[in-house]
Amino acid sequence: MTELEMAEEQMQQLRSKAKEHLLREEWEDSILAYSHFINLCQDQISNTQHHLDPENLSKLHKSLCLGLSNRAEARSRLREFDEALKDCEQSLKIESTHFKTLLCKGKILLNLNRYSMALDCFKTALLDPQANENAESLNGYLEKCKKLEFLSRTGGFDLSDWIVNKYRGKSPELAEYIGAVQIRKSVISGRGLFATKNIDAGTLVLVTKAIATERGILPSEDSGENAQLVMWKNFIDKVTSSIAKCPRTCYLINTLSIGEDEDVLEVPDISLFRPEAEEERRDLDKKLDMASILNILDVNSLVEDAVSAKVLGRNSDYYGVGLWVLASFINHACSPNARRLHVGDYVMVHVSRDVKAGEEITFAYHDVLLPLDKRREMSNSWGFQCNCKRCKFEEEMSEKQEIREIEIGLERGIDMGGAVYRLEECMRRCVVRGKQKGYLRASYWSAYSEAYGSQKSMKRWGQRIPAVDVVVDSLVEVMGSDERLLKALIEGLNKSSGVLDKERALKLGRGVYGKVVKKQALRTLLEIGLF
Repeated sequence: MTELEMAEEQMQQLRSKAKEHLLREEWEDSILAYSHFINLCQDQISNTQHHLDPENLSKLHKSLCLGLSNRAEARSRLREFDEALKDCEQSLKIESTHFKTLLCKGKILLNLNRYSMALDCFKTALLDPQANENAESLNGYLEKCKKLEFLSRTGGFDLSDWIVNKYRGKSPELAEYIGAVQIRKSVISGRGLFATKNIDAGTLVLVTKAIATERGILPSEDSGENAQLVMWKNFIDKVTSSIAKCPRTCYLINTLSIGEDEDVLEVPDISLFRPEAEEERRDLDKKLDMASILNILDVNSLVEDAVSAKVLGRNSDYYGVGLWVLASFINHACSPNARRLHVGDYVMVHVSRDVKAGEEITFAYHDVLLPLDKRREMSNSWGFQCNCKRCKFEEEMSEKQEIREIEIGLERGIDMGGAVYRLEECMRRCVVRGKQKGYLRASYWSAYSEAYGSQKSMKRWGQRIPAVDVVVDSLVEVMGSDERLLKALIEGLNKSSGVLDKERALKLGRGVYGKVVKKQALRTLLEIGLF
């Protein structure tokens, strides 16, 4: 047996072994076998191409092309998308219209949310004769790409059908989307996300997929803390794995703060976070050590049960934590203007009240329907001190004797209607107007809420304190929509007139859930979410 024949036999054995691993979905073993096969094939081409007839040389190139394509498939199953794409590129250099490779590359690009590029791959694959055998599957990918590309370009998401059907079936397919926002230096902390034009309440500003998430049902209080630690470890492992597999993920996470030297951090251009900007990224060789990863996750991770968030779908019963890079640039404010919806591994951020061009987009990291001292305690637990306009104003007001007396009265169990009356009278005497009135009402919302919910209190004080809709409107102006405000408005209007102002409730609901939820679906949410 000649050396050439021995090499061909060895290659045939390797190819059969690699294919067997692939069919059994033994991805790592398949990658090892195909890597050996590819190396032998390349050596054979390099060492013998001048001695081979064109037909045998062509067969070797075809074998190499298929080997690269199959290794790309195995790598993509392990979510090693960067290496898988490199294999696809090598394969397509050999045969630019190789059907299997185009299909594999298209699916990888779709996983990376690079919709236009994926669409080009599927369109080219459609020209191949093999497309007839895979027409249904290929057309499905084409339609999916077109839909997601449209959503990514326009932000025209609609969750209504899914919600009306009470989350039955799969959650809607979402796309990465960046609206009228940019990253800039922030007076709140380091860098922030800012509106580039006027934005109406309920309008999406971004939709982004998590680098990683971890979810679970927490057990009783006794073991709940240990369960959270286990979840946190699993979450760290997932993020670390994503960083190791994808240079772009590592690069994007590198843009986040570690909680130090906020004022000197570079302000990245928003375009770098668009999936299609893959080739424009820089500093791909920059690495992250474990200490940096832990600091970044500590500062930037989001929990799904936050006061400014709502989880839709089957994962609503779970405690969840995740890393959504672009959403991590959104700072806290005690008068926030944005909320988020969690759907699967995506987060959808919308403004909860009208926002003006140049205004910073902000979340409530903790409950902002609380007095100043309680908010400061919660801010300290997050590792920061809030110095927003609301906090500064309330600090000045806390020096007033009347405010101190109201707080003492609340501690001693004063009638809530009376507390609200005294607060309103204090604001009248101190000439507190506009947003400042909303700030104080938000701080003492528990008193207002309890007063409005008590027949006894309303019978005594109802004519001397503002109507619930007046108070809710003033709070929405300064802190956006909130489910508790929506519930109070609905219950208050029902009690006072017996007829619910549906349009008013729907408008407030739009601030809570965003314009991605249309009227009928919003009514369903109000039914299953509040009552």
